[in-house]
Amino acid sequence: MKPSTPVKIYGLMAEFDTPSQLIAAARHVREAGFRRVEGYTPYPIEELGDTLHFGRSWLPLLVFLGGLFGGTAGFLLQYWVHVIHYPLNSGGKPLLSWPMFIPITFEMTILGAALTAVFSMLALNGLPMPYHPVFNVPRFTLASRDRFFLMIRRIDPLFDVERTRQMLVDLQATEVFEVPP
Repeated sequence: MKPSTPVKIYGLMAEFDTPSQLIAAARHVREAGFRRVEGYTPYPIEELGDTLHFGRSWLPLLVFLGGLFGGTAGFLLQYWVHVIHYPLNSGGKPLLSWPMFIPITFEMTILGAALTAVFSMLALNGLPMPYHPVFNVPRFTLASRDRFFLMIRRIDPLFDVERTRQMLVDLQATEVFEVPP
């Protein structure tokens, strides 16, 4: 008889009843050295983000650059039309009358920033995501109601199935699940 090969898992997920238990568990897991940790809650908990060290977002910088690009593109488009492609001198005014370019430049700045914000947010969050391994755990549906989950991913260098499971059980997790890929 051939020995069975161990089934690969995505990670281990622990269920908690209260946000304070989740925060305490996340703090303990981070202090133990785990870095590939995810938390799932029915509502935002700012302390969880601080505990798991989510880091700074690239979104503000991307939105600024998108706005800068949009404003520059709007100004250069008007410059090209009014000065280079179709120069029409009306009443002896200079061809490059920048005050008349301000409204379109402003609108293009807002449009560039808004579109960059939407598409960058989707890209940085990995959306759309029609499938994620946590959906294979039947109790995970309670994450949108009243349960709190902490998952340690298998790709973490310190991950060992049995030791990690025992650590999560010792943290008073209601239940510990193996998350299949």
